[in-house]
Amino acid sequence: MTQQRIGIIGAGLMGHGIAQAFAVAGHRVDIQEPDPGRRAGIVDRVRSNLHRLGMDGGAADRIRPCETLEDAVGHADVVIEAVPEDLDLKQRIFLAVEAAAPPHALLASNTSVIPITRIMEPLRDKSRAMGTHWWNPPYQIPLVEVIQTAETGDAAIAAMIGLLASVGKMPVHVRKDVPGFIGNRLQHALWREAVALVQNGVCDAETVDAVVKASFGRRLAVLGPLENADLVGTDLTLAVHEHVLPDLDRTPGPLPLLRDLVASGRLGMKAGAGFRSWTEAQRTEVHARLAAHLQRLDGAGSA
Repeated sequence: MTQQRIGIIGAGLMGHGIAQAFAVAGHRVDIQEPDPGRRAGIVDRVRSNLHRLGMDGGAADRIRPCETLEDAVGHADVVIEAVPEDLDLKQRIFLAVEAAAPPHALLASNTSVIPITRIMEPLRDKSRAMGTHWWNPPYQIPLVEVIQTAETGDAAIAAMIGLLASVGKMPVHVRKDVPGFIGNRLQHALWREAVALVQNGVCDAETVDAVVKASFGRRLAVLGPLENADLVGTDLTLAVHEHVLPDLDRTPGPLPLLRDLVASGRLGMKAGAGFRSWTEAQRTEVHARLAAHLQRLDGAGSA
């Protein structure tokens, strides 16, 4: 695919990683970040990522940090917003993007859960607006969900899917705009039941994680849930559902245990405690283990 100009809004956890994915594929990236310290460190952060992955750090030179939104999107062919999950903020950003970006530019939000229709509501031209939900870290996880609203044009969706495939991603087309799209609906359905099992005294958090990692979690990378249902048979799947589904948690909102953890300051690894307690050494080990696992998968995929 011809080199394109990519404009990214926000250089946090996701934004700098999305910039890296496009830069490695040869595209020019303009990334806007209002925080001076973070903005000054973008290129070095990407270069460090590339070196850690055994890649040429020169790709980082295709990334240009920008102070203003207008500078980042003024010549863009594609604009991707990657700011915190705040609907009002995202709507304000896209109003500014629509005013500053060329009329042909594709406009996409990297929100994880907010319906794209809500985010793009203020725009005059919604035919080029969509969601592109990347997964963390975006330069290593291949999947990107491309979310179409009722007003997104088919040509815009096809162009985005083509671009993402050309940079080595695995784009999937989400044809209906629902909260959480596909991946996060599946992931958080599992998380809700995991929280419920601990809350109801069935087991502790360590046991939940051990069961997932040492049983069906080992199959998930090669056997999706519906493939597995076909493997064991839809008749057996139906029989299991008849017994287990009525007993699964159906709480319509967050469970009390999760609310209590947040209220008491047990915010997870960053606070040293969440469902489990974490030392700095344990936190570092988890990050290193995850990075090594993803790198091994990358190596297997390119072998």
